[in-house]
Amino acid sequence: MAAGAPASGGGSDAICNFVICNDSSLRSQPIIFNPDFFVEKLRHEKPEVFTELVVSNITRLIDLPGTELAQLMGEEDPKLPGANSTASGFFRSLISLKRKEKGVVFGSPLTEEGIAQVSQLIEYLHKNLRAEGLFRVPGNSIRQQILKDALNSGTDIDLDSGEFHSNDVATLLKMFLGELPEPLLTHKHFHAHLKIADLTLFDEKGNKTSTPDKERQIEALQLLFLILPAPNRSLLKLLLDLLYQTAKKQDKNKMSAHNLALMFAPHILWPRNVTANDLQENITKLNNGVTFMIKHSQKLFKAPVYIRECARLHYLGSRAHTSKDDLDLLTSSGSKELQPLKTQKRSRLDSCHQEETQQRTEEALKELFHHVHNMPDSAKKKKLIRQFNKHPTALTPGSDVPTSPAPRRTRSRSFSGLIKRKVLGTPVILERKSRDTTPEPVRVSKENVQLLQKCGSPAHMSQMKLKSLEGQKEGSCRRMRARLLSKDSSSL
Repeated sequence: MAAGAPASGGGSDAICNFVICNDSSLRSQPIIFNPDFFVEKLRHEKPEVFTELVVSNITRLIDLPGTELAQLMGEEDPKLPGANSTASGFFRSLISLKRKEKGVVFGSPLTEEGIAQVSQLIEYLHKNLRAEGLFRVPGNSIRQQILKDALNSGTDIDLDSGEFHSNDVATLLKMFLGELPEPLLTHKHFHAHLKIADLTLFDEKGNKTSTPDKERQIEALQLLFLILPAPNRSLLKLLLDLLYQTAKKQDKNKMSAHNLALMFAPHILWPRNVTANDLQENITKLNNGVTFMIKHSQKLFKAPVYIRECARLHYLGSRAHTSKDDLDLLTSSGSKELQPLKTQKRSRLDSCHQEETQQRTEEALKELFHHVHNMPDSAKKKKLIRQFNKHPTALTPGSDVPTSPAPRRTRSRSFSGLIKRKVLGTPVILERKSRDTTPEPVRVSKENVQLLQKCGSPAHMSQMKLKSLEGQKEGSCRRMRARLLSKDSSSL
């Protein structure tokens, strides 16, 4: 299957607007279109440009001081709560001792291979979401160790065999997240998440209220997730989707989105090597932030519409906008603001098509005009020239071709002249060629008729008219032949 862009797409919209499928067995399958195609392309091919684009829009939504912005960009090491305390130093040494015994999956930096192993746990839990106290009730430690060793060794595990309980698997998933060298949402993003939790609505006087601004929070999280490392973003999407489905069945498992956030915030958002005392008033913000992520997880992994448009314009060679304000979005859905761009694109394509068609038409008319001009003087030629003269702007190809008719020559209409032209036609023609400089006649053939049809001027000179002219010529020849034969028979 080969994909092509719209003409570009949209091309449309479109690195990818049409699909050519050569496999007949796949033609009935639905076509999957990724609206974030250009976003992912820009992220992988030009990560610095992509990061600058996203971060510039993050700073538009939340206020990040210079130090915190440098940490988000990776230019400085993150400065986290409790980093200088004695307790945190003890925990760091303890964690370092544990990591000396780390296996292939647990305790190692996050990789795609590790995600492939852990995804078995997530897939199993999706089928067992009704267990009461899921993620809160601990499982059996012996079974968990057996399962952990199997994952570290990379062996295949049959979780549906009944050997393991859903609480064993849920606890092991939390253990895997807790043993990562840094939280799933990374240390660099810690301060940004605290600022997102503070985004609230304003009242009529412009004062901040205590009501969360959900739209801005969703937009900020969408941007922040775009600059997560690829393995972190992949696992985060799998995890939040699992927790979202778990909260939907809270009537069975008794685990709401907030209860789940209390279980997972320390593993995916809290900085490593810190205690609850280090976080103090930030604990509520962090827990509420994870609750918000679970509830709105189905919206957080889509790039904002203006980021999509910037990435698309970057690859189409047009001026790329750098923020949502530059695009002057009319609605939050982003559907209306793209209409002018689509209209401009369509008009450019139409004008190019019209210019190309006009050029082909002029070339064809010019060639046809030359053919008619080179024909020998005859009534047929005069009639064709009159057709050109009636519409000089539409049919005359240019001033480089002379349009003045050839000088008239007297024709003999006597009976003897007819005899000479009929009986001595070849010598007369040869004699005429010797004293006349007119080029060889070019007959308006079937190819010329097709050329006329391509020119797009059927109202002026159609194939039916040319056929009628040729038919009149043949009819006059037949009548002249019959008249000659009748004269000859009468004279005899």
